[in-house]
Parts: sequence; structure tokens; C-alpha cells
Amino acid sequence: MKVRVHYEADGGTILLRSDRDWDADVEPSGASRDGRHDFELADDLAFRYFKPVLRRGDELLWAQGDNYLALRSEGVCDAYPYFTPDDACHECTKHVVPASFEERGYAVRVFVPPGYDENQLERLPVLYMHDGQNLFFPDEAFGGTHWDIVTTLRVLRSMCLVRRMIVVGVYACDRMRDYTSPGYGGYGRFLVEELLPWIDARYRTLGGPEHTATLGSSLGGVVSLHLGLGWPDVFGHVACLSSTFGYRDDLRERITGGGKQPVRVYLDSGWPRDNYEATREVADLLEHNGWERGRDVLHLAFPHAKHDETAWASRVHVPLQFLFGRCG
Repeated sequence: MKVRVHYEADGGTILLRSDRDWDADVEPSGASRDGRHDFELADDLAFRYFKPVLRRGDELLWAQGDNYLALRSEGVCDAYPYFTPDDACHECTKHVVPASFEERGYAVRVFVPPGYDENQLERLPVLYMHDGQNLFFPDEAFGGTHWDIVTTLRVLRSMCLVRRMIVVGVYACDRMRDYTSPGYGGYGRFLVEELLPWIDARYRTLGGPEHTATLGSSLGGVVSLHLGLGWPDVFGHVACLSSTFGYRDDLRERITGGGKQPVRVYLDSGWPRDNYEATREVADLLEHNGWERGRDVLHLAFPHAKHDETAWASRVHVPLQFLFGRCG
């Protein structure tokens, strides 16, 4: 198993400790000037847990957070450790991003993973989520129930199921206008022409559609698919939970008339009375028009799941794995 640790040691030495012997140093097999340290965990096991450590003189600092999981099937495991505790609440700040057509602009909250400020070698994919008020804090969420997206991401990352990512929660100015036809045309242009450049200028993002996704529920799912079909060169992945397809939108016509786009689509619903039938129709239309089921379109249904924040929070881990699932 190969491990690449990315960290500017500033005169220190990056080593590994593993579950083979937590007291034994694993020396790097090579290092580069750009802060990359290469390691070999040489054995026949399918997996190993490890942690980078930073040695400065007699001081030994262990990487913060859970142990890393290296899987032989993944080939190379990339690690971006940090060694100083990071309890900062980045998403606590609400930013207002100017919009050319909206006098007050749009409010957003931006989550970056722990250690983002310390280890500045890491660049991250970005997930743009709608209904930002429901993602982070119960006191502003509909009905007092939020998605607790930060906890979900932490658990998924500990399980080596998703990449670390930046999450941008966008607040609608007028939800019925912004998330439905024809108003979602202007909202989409704001995201592509104004919000994405604003985020890219302030955060270490990975560019390109392969590293950019959008996710929403109900009407937020409709606008997510609109964004993927309208700007596939920007949003390479979309996730649509319990989407109210057919309400003020023309997405069926665009799917059948526009040809297959290079965008991966996740669709789901609860049942009953949670847009199951309309969602299934959209999934079938996508497959009929060139999307390959299980590869670039995934459709799931959750029996007895309701159309509410509790249901979406309980299963958001599924689309997150579809959007940015991998180890490293």
C-alpha cells in the first residue's frame, strides 16, 4: 500500500505510525520540495490504519482527527494532515454575495473541513447546496430540524467513504422564484457567473465539473437538475432528493430534446406521497436518453420516508458518497 502525505514540515520530519506497531516510526521512501512525502506500508493485508506524525527535535506531534484508512484496492492513499487542534466554526459566518439582478444579494455559509487553514497544500472539490438555512443550525432551519451536514461529513470521512470537500450553503431570496421555471434561469446565472468566481477567489478549490456538484431537496432538487442540464461544463454532479418534478419546470422536455450531457445524476424519493412517481419517470427518461443506470444516473427509493428535513438529513450520506465518494 502506498501513502502520500502532503504537508510543509518547515524543518521537521514527517513520519507514519500504523496499526502494525503504533510505537514504530515508518520512514518515508521519498520526499519532494512541494511537501509530498511518500511511504510504503509493505504487507499483504487488505487495509491498514495509520497516522502521520510530525517530529521536531524531541517533540512528536500526532495528526489530529481519526486514524486514516489505507485500502490496498485504492492503490494510493493521499493524506493532508494537520497537527494543531481546529475547533473553528467556519460555517458560523454568513456572507452576502452581490448579485447583479438582486438588490440585497444572496446569503451563503461556507464550510471548510478541519485543518484547512493549517495545511494549505490541499485543494478541495466544492458542493453547492440549496436551502442553506436547513444545513447547519437548528435555530434557523425549517421546523427546527437541520441536516447536521458537518457531522455527516466527518463520519463519512472517518470511514474513508468521501473526499474532504467545501460545502457552500446558499440561501434563496425567493424560493418559489429561484427554484422554479423561469426564475431558476437567473438563479443559475448567479451561481455560475457570480457565486462560483467569488468562492474560487477566496478558497482553495479544485476547478472543473469533475470537482463541482450541486444538491438540493424538493424544489431544491429541481433546480439542481436544472443546473446540471444547463451548465454541464460547470456542475459535473447533481443530487436531487424528493424533487417536485413537474411543478413549474420543463426538465422532461430538456432531457428528451437536449441529448445526453456529461453530468452524473442522483435521484431519490420517499414513499408514499414524496414524488416517487415523478422521480422514477425522470430516472427512466435519463436512462432512455443515454445515461447509464448505476454509473452516471442512480435512482433510489426509501419506503416510508417523508417529505421533510428529518428524512433528508438521515439519508444525505447516500448522495454524498455518489457525488464525491472515494478514499484519499
